[in-house]
Amino acid sequence: MPKRTPPVHKPKKRPGKPAHTTPSVTGDPVFAQPLPSPDPTGFKDPVTDQNDTEIASAEPVPQAAGNAVEPILTLAQVYGSQGAAKTQAITASGQIVFHSVGDTGSVKGPDTQSLVADKMVTDFSEANTADVPSFFYHLGDVVYYFGEATYYYDQFYEPFRDYPAPIIAVPGNHDGVVYASDPETTLEAFLRNFCAASAAPSPDAGGLLRTTMIQPGVYFTLEAPFVRILGVYSNVLEDPGVISDQNGTYSTLDQRQIAFLTAALKRVKTDKFTGAVIIAVHHPPFTGGTTHGGSPDMLADIDSACTAAGVWPHAAFSGHAHNYQRYTRTINGLSIPYIVAGCGGHSPLEALRGTYRTPYPIDSTLTLESYDGTDYGYLRVIVNATTLTIEFHPQSDGGTTKTPDDVVTVTLATHAIS
Repeated sequence: MPKRTPPVHKPKKRPGKPAHTTPSVTGDPVFAQPLPSPDPTGFKDPVTDQNDTEIASAEPVPQAAGNAVEPILTLAQVYGSQGAAKTQAITASGQIVFHSVGDTGSVKGPDTQSLVADKMVTDFSEANTADVPSFFYHLGDVVYYFGEATYYYDQFYEPFRDYPAPIIAVPGNHDGVVYASDPETTLEAFLRNFCAASAAPSPDAGGLLRTTMIQPGVYFTLEAPFVRILGVYSNVLEDPGVISDQNGTYSTLDQRQIAFLTAALKRVKTDKFTGAVIIAVHHPPFTGGTTHGGSPDMLADIDSACTAAGVWPHAAFSGHAHNYQRYTRTINGLSIPYIVAGCGGHSPLEALRGTYRTPYPIDSTLTLESYDGTDYGYLRVIVNATTLTIEFHPQSDGGTTKTPDDVVTVTLATHAIS
């Protein structure tokens, strides 16, 4: 598609910006512009398809590279020629830090998505290099309303032009949904920008330097020091999320993602992996939002894989509901945080159904621990040899405030929560 000219920018001081460097090896990935720049005042391609009619059926899931049962992406691969040094440095520091949130795309303009991206960038100015994030794991809905290539400049490449680290993603429903007259197939632009064969300039980046991501598919294991993230694609329906054919209910789907989860969890056991295991999916298993509902059948599919493998995650991340929610689920004697973080910039935010004094027991196995339906923000995740800590940082605190509004820590060996 033709190269776009970036929109006019307004002057804006962006404190705490890190130094940006370009790679020294040709063909290596590029993550950010060489110099920080002000936020745009508007979209180059305004969103005009809000009223188009979606195809309201589950879309086929693309095969992973090489038809692997468990597609694997390592953080070393993501960093190219710097990968070995990067992972060695993380291991030597004793911890890994990364960001996570979903629903960053905005249809009304760049302001809200820029607020979150700007605050995330300030985390790269930490005095202790061990506290600097190594990547951003996106929980889906990169662009709205339909996942077309034309929206990637305004809603992805521009807001994250100064984010100096890899961005890895599972797609959300809006990334894969199509409408009847759409010439693009489901996930076409997502695959081009996140599942490319090699790191290269994207035709959708409008001249910005971030290169394409090299994920092996839309479901895969991200393997990094201290953590494995098992990402699955919950398809294009507004609700519920779907990761299998559900005994023939969805004829376009199959059991590949259940087989993937089962294989990935079994490998956790056979490898005697002692780090954190996180399952990431766009649609939340549980949500108390006013607009979006939970996906109990999808949760049953995930549970079936965990039961078959005899391994349960230390946490589960999702987006879709445009707010922050944290639940504790008790299953098989384990306490597992289920976190909804769909507050990455999409407007409007979604209120919860009611006002609750937390912790609020929903039933004997599920407790709502914390929530925020009025602020955009993101997760900052810290994993070391013994613990997984998940922080929620609202953007309204500003870039100079580093104290989270909510935090939970999981002891890896016991699943105990504090």
